Amino acid sequence: MRRVSGVLFALLLTQNLTGEPLTSSPGDAARGKAVVLDRDLGHCLLCHQISQLDESFQGNIGPDLSNVGGRLTAAMIRERVIDPTRLNPQSVMPAYHRTEGLAQVAREYAGKPILDAQQVEDVVAYLETLKQ
Repeated sequence: MRRVSGVLFALLLTQNLTGEPLTSSPGDAARGKAVVLDRDLGHCLLCHQISQLDESFQGNIGPDLSNVGGRLTAAMIRERVIDPTRLNPQSVMPAYHRTEGLAQVAREYAGKPILDAQQVEDVVAYLETLKQ
């Protein structure tokens, strides 16, 4: 098990973040990669860079994800995908699995997450593989 700094651990406790999987089915890294690349779903490369991918026009707004699996646990990755504003209220990253308290959501998308629970788990499984 990976150690977490005292400050980060305290933050996790105050945020009541569990990082528990959203499904009983394990994530699939290949499906997760497809979600990450899909411009209608994750579209992660709009803001992030992943050096392991041979894709043009990778973003530089968000953190480089090339070693995210070496830096963060699956639970930590999951919480960031579900709702990054729980860890950083100033985050510009979309909350991929939150449906409440969102502003300017088109009527057809109201009450629906961007990614369903299995897609979140698939993305987590893929991002866990990114280690340098």
